Amino acid sequence: MLLTAWSLAALAIILAWPAPVLLARSAWTSRSPFAALVLWQAIGLAGGLSMIGAMLCYGLEPLGDNLVSGLHALFLVMLGSGPASSLGFWHVVALSTAGALTVHLLFTLLLTYVRISRERHRHRELLTILSQPHEDPGTVVITHAAPVAYCLPGGARSITVLSDSLMEALDERELTAVLAHEGSHLSQRHHLLLWAFAAWRAALPWLPTTRVAQRAVNELIEMLADDAALKVSDTATLVRAVATVADGQQPRRGALEAEEPLEDDQAAVSATTVARVKRLLAGAPALPAPQRATVLTASVLLLLAPTALLIVPGVIHL
Repeated sequence: MLLTAWSLAALAIILAWPAPVLLARSAWTSRSPFAALVLWQAIGLAGGLSMIGAMLCYGLEPLGDNLVSGLHALFLVMLGSGPASSLGFWHVVALSTAGALTVHLLFTLLLTYVRISRERHRHRELLTILSQPHEDPGTVVITHAAPVAYCLPGGARSITVLSDSLMEALDERELTAVLAHEGSHLSQRHHLLLWAFAAWRAALPWLPTTRVAQRAVNELIEMLADDAALKVSDTATLVRAVATVADGQQPRRGALEAEEPLEDDQAAVSATTVARVKRLLAGAPALPAPQRATVLTASVLLLLAPTALLIVPGVIHL
């Protein structure tokens, strides 16, 4: 099982640094945002599983030749029915760290969800007081000097928020594009993905690639929403709408785009807007189906690799 531990440790290191950096710099991601988002999720899940699994396997190595037998022996040790003398100091440290990291990740995920839910609840209460209904169902209008458009997830209570200045600045076709863009965020549940990556960054703030991942995922989500808007709008109209909204876009708490504020929110927003506009103007073709299938297959295999090493007894043992 020692070989399993080292294999998982190597995979965790790759997924913690070079893989996210290379993916964030890849040009193909803008041609298939959906496939890229699936790969980002696979990297995050497989990385966390490998990190915890490596420490778990190392700690259990004296107790069995695979995870199942090792956990069974550990359970007996905890009940006082088995000898604990075989566990050395570093084995205990590894097991303790694996347990603490698991609890930390799950607790941070829950804590981030609670914080975001509270922010949304406060935001929704303010909108109830300050907004007026729009003719489009599920849309409200606020009085604001800047052109603003965003969505506030909440299941059946999800709403899209527009400012009156934005409605004055956009024509009917541009407004339709904006509503389609924001509506796709809600219908495709993009807030759940942002929640997961916000929690990942909150749990591991010392890992620089968590910030890289969060920015890349936010950008890809915006591109995916742009693709939905293009189904009801032409490129020129959408570009004008994106540019208009960008003029008044500020970092927001409680809205979809800023669940966990970035250190340099305005720079991130500007960079995302530039990338979106360049993508729309370039009109690059979508990634061919075989290449998309390759990315999706690689994502599945990436998740299966640490899972197989951990749950299949005796796959690799030393």
